[in-house]
Amino acid sequence: MQEEFNVVEFLKQAVTIGASDIHLHVGEYPAVRRDGKIIKINMPQLTDADVQRACVELAPLHLKDNIEGMLDVDFAYEIKGVSRFRINVSRQLAKYAIVIRTIPYTIRKLQDLHLPETINHFTELDNGLVLVTGPTGSGKSTTLASMLEYINVNYQKHIITIEDPVEFIFNNKKSIVSQRQLLVDTPSYSDGIKYALRQDPDVIFIGEIRDKDTVSSALKAAETGHLVFATIHTNNAIQTVNRIINMFTPADRPFVRNQLAEILRGTVSQKLVPLANGTGRHPACEILVVTSTIKDFIVKNELEQIYDLVKKGSFNNMITLNMSLYDMFQKGDITQEAALLASSNKNELKQMIRGVYHGTGMDK
Repeated sequence: MQEEFNVVEFLKQAVTIGASDIHLHVGEYPAVRRDGKIIKINMPQLTDADVQRACVELAPLHLKDNIEGMLDVDFAYEIKGVSRFRINVSRQLAKYAIVIRTIPYTIRKLQDLHLPETINHFTELDNGLVLVTGPTGSGKSTTLASMLEYINVNYQKHIITIEDPVEFIFNNKKSIVSQRQLLVDTPSYSDGIKYALRQDPDVIFIGEIRDKDTVSSALKAAETGHLVFATIHTNNAIQTVNRIINMFTPADRPFVRNQLAEILRGTVSQKLVPLANGTGRHPACEILVVTSTIKDFIVKNELEQIYDLVKKGSFNNMITLNMSLYDMFQKGDITQEAALLASSNKNELKQMIRGVYHGTGMDK
């Protein structure tokens, strides 16, 4: 007789081997993602009963009684002494699917994440909006947790996080950190931000900007003298600015462009790239620091000019994704193949590798 699938034991083993994500689908082998690659585990294929039992085991109390009615839902789970997890339960072809992200207890320091030192600049600001962007699984949450922890350790501030669900857990250091979970502590991101403004915050972290109401609330919070961090699913600075502005009607966009130009302090766009030695991944980053010239481009809707300015922006420690990839390749951290695969402008990167790139801040 086949042994029942034990989801808790499987999660423990996944953490032990360094998996970042776990995939449990009916009719499939249990799978994990490690170093960016999906690995199917040599175990029996999961039955409908296996995955449903896993849902019941992992779901918080307020969801356990309505397992049959669960469609798309996110929640957190913890195995004491092992790890926290962010869990998404969905349906495909009327059957459950569970995708689980491991959330370590330890919040790594910025320098340990191999991120550019420029990122420290954003943690020292008193107000404005800083956006960390990138595709799912690109390390956005880890980067932001490190930035918030840097503030927590070094400054006497009140940090409020609004998340869905709460991921990294902060212990108060010099700062006080209040963590609020959507649908448990506050009904929505926009409500969470509105009431956060009455809770004497210095720093507000918004788990994800998804809609116009959240953007409007975030802009207002940054405008009223708070430092606001948020994530958004875009791939670069130009996409990020466009995405925010295009959430509004054409009639409102000129006003939003002016508002965003005044309060946006910078963007960090990142991708995780596999290392040449096959033992992990490091982030390649595009960093935009909003200068008076970039403000002008945003107001005038001349966003395409921003990329050229970032390429020339070494004096502000700005860097394009290709410059970051080129630097990692030059140091031998990543292969040429991995660099080109991660690049969104492969022709430019090929020219840089061939040595015909004449920008600033690069070895010739």
